[in-house]
Amino acid sequence: MNSAPPATSRALDRVDFKILRLLQEDATLSVADVANKVGLSSTPCWKRIQRLQMEGVITGRVALVDQDKIGLGLSVFVFIESGDHSKEWQTSFAATLKAMPQIVDMYRLAGDFDYVLRVVVPDMKSFDQFYRTLIGAAALKNVTSRFAMEKIKSVTALPIAAAEHARSPAGVSA
Repeated sequence: MNSAPPATSRALDRVDFKILRLLQEDATLSVADVANKVGLSSTPCWKRIQRLQMEGVITGRVALVDQDKIGLGLSVFVFIESGDHSKEWQTSFAATLKAMPQIVDMYRLAGDFDYVLRVVVPDMKSFDQFYRTLIGAAALKNVTSRFAMEKIKSVTALPIAAAEHARSPAGVSA
């Protein structure tokens, strides 16, 4: 649904991956702290971070918020089957979903369902309002909801080591 970021102008190296691991762990680190931890001086480190941002490798920096502590305790996974698969319908539907703030993740799928959404709301009444808005916004063949009972694992950091390993020659780490 998002357009692809521009291709990187050069391959990522071990230092780039180290920077990415550090920033995923703590985006509040100063450039000087990151530089020290990756073995660079501040200016070259800052230039690498700027390049990673310009190339779309780093897409943003955020504060992570505990949804329960702010009153958004209900997570619902909504599986959608569409009756229409035309490009026009998909574009319109994606735009509709992007405008709904309760949807925090949205994927188009292959398989039995066409889309899966992760919806975060305060309670069941709020979900019912969301659900009514959703089914009124577009013609849908089937909508199935699954309510999360317990969050067992939730991370925002990508497995950088796996990406680094996959990019190295013959899968060998440098």
